[in-house]
Amino acid sequence: MRLSERDVRQFEDQGYLFFPELFSAKEVGVLRRDLPAIFAQDRPENVREKDGTTIRTAFAVHTYDEAFRRLARHPRLVLPVAQLLGGAVYIHQFKINAKAAFDGDVWQWHQDYGTWARDDLMPEAAAMNVALFLDDVTEFNGPLFFIPKSHRRGVLEAGHDRVTTSYPLWTLDHETVTRLVAEGGLVAPKGRAGSVLLFHGNLVHGSPGNLSPWSRTIVYISACRVDRHIRQFKRPAWIAHRDFTPIACLPDDCLQDRVSHAQAPPEADSTTAGRARA
Repeated sequence: MRLSERDVRQFEDQGYLFFPELFSAKEVGVLRRDLPAIFAQDRPENVREKDGTTIRTAFAVHTYDEAFRRLARHPRLVLPVAQLLGGAVYIHQFKINAKAAFDGDVWQWHQDYGTWARDDLMPEAAAMNVALFLDDVTEFNGPLFFIPKSHRRGVLEAGHDRVTTSYPLWTLDHETVTRLVAEGGLVAPKGRAGSVLLFHGNLVHGSPGNLSPWSRTIVYISACRVDRHIRQFKRPAWIAHRDFTPIACLPDDCLQDRVSHAQAPPEADSTTAGRARA
């Protein structure tokens, strides 16, 4: 998948791109099949909400589940990111954010690169997110909120919030968010399962809690250009990966055929982002 010149200009101007139903229902079904078993596992990579039970984030699933290992190397996700970043990319972080029905908590206003710079010493914002909806995302079940053009402001001052939710985050204050929204507006991309978002590492975003009876599950791949990899390793390896090997794409139909949900290959453990060679 190659982005058009218009796509590239829109990304540079707005900070994000949205592709409705880029993956088929069959492909999404392959990915959804093991979610209950993944979320039920008692492992450090699974972060719970404050209730201690409801899953909030499952990190590094691509290191032990075959379907998600394939997704992490899917050309529809990897190639547009490499095109926008101008070079080969590695997986800095892989996670499934599960905003559960009724119990999914908020994600405060933040910039992802702000965390990558402060906690991981990523030298510049040559990194971004690609997100795949595994559920339909509506106005009711906690969609992502973006502030268009906010990525142009660079890294903004932030405070380390360790109180609001179960997961610590570098968050922006209300005055900053109010000013940015006055400048760029506010959008909430919504769509069917299989839709894909690409957004800049400095784009300010957040999401409300989910009060609806419908879950909102999204897979995120945070990809970084290989020559701009992180320099600090204080966070667990399953949050900020240490393997800077360029992602080698699989064929486009890698989720169309029968996928055995056995464990990923032994070398793809929780300290790596996979060891595929270009």
